[in-house]
Amino acid sequence: MAVVVGLPRTLSGEDGPAAREARRYAGLLRARIGPIPVRLVDERLTTVAAHRRMTERGLSSRARRDLVDQEAAVQILQHALDVRRGVTRSDEW
Repeated sequence: MAVVVGLPRTLSGEDGPAAREARRYAGLLRARIGPIPVRLVDERLTTVAAHRRMTERGLSSRARRDLVDQEAAVQILQHALDVRRGVTRSDEW
């Protein structure tokens, strides 16, 4: 079991203000729920992938707008599971 926190890095892979805030939040969470691990997962392009998947499923622009964050969260969790199984590599996991 682990808690997954999205890490919103810039497209170049650098930590901007949002990524620093996510790291700070993950640290606070670790201190509060330890020994349950808190994992940071790179979330670059998850919103783009979410829009693409919903378009492929035929969802309207309005429906995508209402669901994009949920779909992006699915992308983040799927990436975390893939990294754990060794399907893909991540420096954060």
